Amino acid sequence: MTADDALRWVPPQTFTMGSDRHYPEEAPARPATVDGLWVERHPVTNAQFARFVRATGYRTVAERPLDPADYPGAPPENLHPGSMVFTGTPGPVDLRHLAQWWTWTPGAHWRRPEGPGSSLAQRADHPVVHVAAEDAEAYAAWAGRRLPTETEWEAAARGGLDGADYTWGDDPRDGMANHWHGAFPWRADPGYGRTTPVGRFPANGYDLVDTAGNVWEWTADPTAPTVPAHRVVKGGSFLCADEYCRRYRPAARRPQAVDTGMSHLGFRCVVTAAAGAP
Repeated sequence: MTADDALRWVPPQTFTMGSDRHYPEEAPARPATVDGLWVERHPVTNAQFARFVRATGYRTVAERPLDPADYPGAPPENLHPGSMVFTGTPGPVDLRHLAQWWTWTPGAHWRRPEGPGSSLAQRADHPVVHVAAEDAEAYAAWAGRRLPTETEWEAAARGGLDGADYTWGDDPRDGMANHWHGAFPWRADPGYGRTTPVGRFPANGYDLVDTAGNVWEWTADPTAPTVPAHRVVKGGSFLCADEYCRRYRPAARRPQAVDTGMSHLGFRCVVTAAAGAP
């Protein structure tokens, strides 16, 4: 195990999951119980994912050619692999219409996070992005780990602060997470508006970093038993602006299509206590 693969222990516990004070999908606040488990200290980085790809030859969903049979009637010029990329707007916009800052970008994938012409230069220690659910699961299986359940993820993110709004307590504080600082979605303050190296912001009570902001993280749970095509993602991202998406909190959650990567979506893995500490 290398330093950037390090795991931290999250003890068995019953805690208050969800929130009655924020977005409706987080309610109701209720007791939840988890067994003890080992959790990766930070989201999987580009350097870690690159080792996996070198060892296995794996190609992510965003890199695979599209089968025309799956898209009857689609123009051939549209059948190019890619992913969803955040693109800041020229100025203030109506925040009800997110299509103004999200763009389907052919050629965007984990190695080309903004699309053709971009690269991972100076980003080895940033979270890997543009990973679909099966990409995250493939990495986890290779590493001998798995994705956390939503309950496990939230217990770990809280760091022992039961019922607190944030990973550090109840009060909003600057300098604690990589979420949007500035005027969303068109002007970010210096140092914000994109992913940052893992661990740049303070750790929580379990010495886990980036459980608030930076990138949303996959969990193993569908948003509902009847909607298997979507999973719950947790933690918020660098795009969470207080006036639009105050979701860089442990209780926050949203659905994500399992076959779609985005430029603010990554993951981390866990190991159950029964498997023993690696």
